[in-house]
Formats: sequence, C-alpha cells, structure tokens
Amino acid sequence: MNVTDEIRTCLQAAFNPRELDVIDDSESHRGHAGYQEGGESHFNVRIRAAAFEGQSRVARHRAVHKALGDIVPRIHALALDIGT
Repeated sequence: MNVTDEIRTCLQAAFNPRELDVIDDSESHRGHAGYQEGGESHFNVRIRAAAFEGQSRVARHRAVHKALGDIVPRIHALALDIGT
C-alpha cells in the first residue's frame, strides 16, 4: 500500500469523514528539502468530519497526527485543512 492509501485508510477509520481528499503533492517540491524520488514526501489533506466539532484547531491537528501514528515521521510535509 502506498503512503497516500495508508493516510486515507487511517483517517477513514479514525474519523469516518464525510469528505476526505489526500493529495500527494511531492512532485511540486522537486529540488526542495525533503523531496524524495518517487514522491510520497509531501501531502495535502482536506478532511471534514463531525468528530472535529467543538475542537480547537490545535486539538484537530493533534487528533489527525495521532490517527496517522507512525506515518507522520516517514513523510516530510503534511498540510492539513480540517473542518466539521
């Protein structure tokens, strides 16, 4: 399973989102720090789930990082757009 699918699977299981987009944006960072050949180093995630209702921005980010577990240290950049 590639990293994009791993991220999607973890977030689906943890939050049952009504919207989830996981985009491998690595190619647009070619030549920059953290880029690795073959991609899977830079990701943009847009997630909408009722589970985030009433949580602060920091709490939402912490929840996503916790759900992703050991995936986070394996990637260079993770941009999150989290809502309810």
